[in-house]
Amino acid sequence: MNYLGHAFLSYSDELILTGNMIGDHVKGLTALEAFPEGIKKGVLLHRKIDGAADIHPATMRAKLLFREDYGLYAGAIMDTLYDHFLANDPKYFAGEQELKTFTQFTYAQLEKNEAYFPAKFAAYFPHMKEHDWLYNYRNVKGMERSLNGLARRAKYMPPIEKAYETFIANYYHLNQCYYEFIDDIIKFVKNELTA
Repeated sequence: MNYLGHAFLSYSDELILTGNMIGDHVKGLTALEAFPEGIKKGVLLHRKIDGAADIHPATMRAKLLFREDYGLYAGAIMDTLYDHFLANDPKYFAGEQELKTFTQFTYAQLEKNEAYFPAKFAAYFPHMKEHDWLYNYRNVKGMERSLNGLARRAKYMPPIEKAYETFIANYYHLNQCYYEFIDDIIKFVKNELTA
């Protein structure tokens, strides 16, 4: 899961949300000491979600489509694509307005904890909010921009155009992988949050 997925799986807890969203920028266990307990829990949850997503059978099948061209980046590509399918899943977002309401609520919650943003996240959060990255996962053009953003952040990733073409050409198959994955990851996260 990427940003939308991590926000969705935070279940409106603003501290867990903050940790979940900044998780990629908090390295190691000692870095966690700077955060309140709820944010620490969110960072650790982020890591557990990423780990569970990587080894899920549906994700592993989906990554095969990207592995030859993108190697280990296949996982990061799938994380981004899962957000597209989540944004369009009527079970969780009945329509565009529900997704828009969720994204605006998410940004407002995050702003309450800006003091805890690592420098990299703090640098791009204003762009995330201004251009509503979370909402724009919903459309195919937004996915093209998201994949381009991923390529800019990943130092050694090959040109991303082939990944976008593979996404479009295998849309139905990738959507099926998402449906196999989403209920399992939700169950996993609920278990983690109640443990």
